[in-house]
Amino acid sequence: MMVLVIGGSGSGKSAYAEEVACSVPKRSTSLRNISLEDIKKYYLATMQVFDEEGKKKVEKHRKLRNGKGFLTIEQSVKIQEALVKMDEGRKTVLLECISNLTANEMFAGRSSKPEIQVVESVVSGVGILKENTENLVVVSNNVFEDGIIYDQTTMDYIHAMGEINRRLAVMADQVVEVVAGIPVMIKQEGERLCR
Repeated sequence: MMVLVIGGSGSGKSAYAEEVACSVPKRSTSLRNISLEDIKKYYLATMQVFDEEGKKKVEKHRKLRNGKGFLTIEQSVKIQEALVKMDEGRKTVLLECISNLTANEMFAGRSSKPEIQVVESVVSGVGILKENTENLVVVSNNVFEDGIIYDQTTMDYIHAMGEINRRLAVMADQVVEVVAGIPVMIKQEGERLCR
């Protein structure tokens, strides 16, 4: 099962995504007579830390996850490569977050990569994760909400994010937008997970 959780900055999307990632293994084990210990939980961290603000954000997310049984893997680009760092068997993966992954993919190196190349890389990588995990919970940011026109490089990034979000929404079994801490179901195939 793949769940896409989107929302604005500070919306509560990360906390909700963690709630989902913690609840789906329990639900899938009870439905199929599998031991809960058979499904490992992984947190794929995509953020590259460059400053104090970044360090504070990482620490906040670590505190949120504390005691929830996540094994953290830092993977800032080529997200599918995180699979080789995981144990064999059933997995629930929380991917946090697409906006960082997209920026890392687009701006790695001396010049930015073309929008379409970045979109294909990110969507393909998430698709590979989906195929190789029991449950995949993906966190992403809303784009185009401020109505501002930026420089061309930033607009390329925003357009890439929009296309990635659109394509991930098609791939996902469920899409939830978190608004002011309230999850709003946008797409639902199958049973609702939380709240």
